[in-house]
Amino acid sequence: MSVSKTIVISCAGVGSRLGMGTTKALVKILDKPIIQWQLDLLKDFKDIRIVVGFQAKQVIETVLKIRKDVTFIFNHNYTNTGTGASLSLGAQYSNGMVVSLDGDLLVHPEDLLKFLSINEECLGYCIPSTEEPVYVELDEFDNDKKVTSFSRKNGTFEWTGLLQLNHENVTATKGHVFEMVNNLLPIKGVFVRSIEIDTPSDYESAVKWVKENY
Repeated sequence: MSVSKTIVISCAGVGSRLGMGTTKALVKILDKPIIQWQLDLLKDFKDIRIVVGFQAKQVIETVLKIRKDVTFIFNHNYTNTGTGASLSLGAQYSNGMVVSLDGDLLVHPEDLLKFLSINEECLGYCIPSTEEPVYVELDEFDNDKKVTSFSRKNGTFEWTGLLQLNHENVTATKGHVFEMVNNLLPIKGVFVRSIEIDTPSDYESAVKWVKENY
């Protein structure tokens, strides 16, 4: 059965921890901005919504050079809100499933397409790689791995920020996406190879990761 999917890419943040003076979606990995890596993998999806805030004009100009059939949503309060606010703005008036993809996340092409082929609520987890991870706790339910909790302190796996929810479960919030999801647990966990760029060290790791994995 075909399931309608809305892809929301959150690109509103300042990226202050990275210290490059640009929103992370525009950071170049091997001479290509992160948003282009993402959009290249999403070429077969029609409902793409990009939430902008900091450097909105530059993000819009960059995206329109890649494809013109996207919808831009403004998070005007990006300095005081988290990724959850951007997701809830981008998901308005959607149907079916909403996929949340952070503008600083690179997912292995095979794993992203595998994730997007799933037609139930799920989130992506990976081997911890960032300096300030949100960990996930996993348990088995009917031979299926499900995420049962989040933690800032410890864990075996890290949440990537990749998420798929029924549109009615995307609720308004000013905080982060994992805080929105917390009330929906347990939820199916899907292992994906990915890298997130938050800090200068993450950036160096991302360049190496793309060279070795793409």
